[in-house]
Amino acid sequence: MPKSVDTVIFDIGNVLIEWDPENLYRHLIPDPDERHRFLHEVCTMDWNLQQDLGRSWEEAVSELAALHPDHKDLIAAYSERWHDMVPGEVPGSVAILNDLKTAGVPLYAITNFSTEKFDEAKARFPFLTSAFRDIVVSAEEGLLKPDRRIFETLLTRNGLAASSCVFIDDSMKNVEGARAAGLEAIHFTGADQLRADLESLGFEI
Repeated sequence: MPKSVDTVIFDIGNVLIEWDPENLYRHLIPDPDERHRFLHEVCTMDWNLQQDLGRSWEEAVSELAALHPDHKDLIAAYSERWHDMVPGEVPGSVAILNDLKTAGVPLYAITNFSTEKFDEAKARFPFLTSAFRDIVVSAEEGLLKPDRRIFETLLTRNGLAASSCVFIDDSMKNVEGARAAGLEAIHFTGADQLRADLESLGFEI
């Protein structure tokens, strides 16, 4: 009997490529308390998510620097030195992606990402342009995970049945969002566990 789940949908940040503002700001703001305040009161996750919704980085930096002129250089660094937040691939994950591709598994991705930074990421990480049949980027759709509509966008655009897909994400709320949209979902905690979880669904990798 064929397995019911035959398509894999990846999140990208912190599943395939690492991203953490601490990687940059621990060098720019050595004091941990000051760094915590900056990343939780100035360049917050909510502020960053607006770029994932489509706001340009130029606008984002300009508006925030006007509110916090004493931090304007640190704010600008969030965009200008974005790659310092992204040290490389998540260990082991891209090998799994490649194994799935070699096995002929249909591969897709849904990511909360700004269009500008995703273009930079594709230039740096070639698998982002070669591995997937389609990628839904939040900034291009004006939708963020875990909104079920972003999952439905991928399914509708590619003629996929939710029940045939498994979605992988490091955020539990995004995993729950995928499940609410009818997909199987895996909470990513590391490559070894991911491989085991995929094999338990019937993928031979």
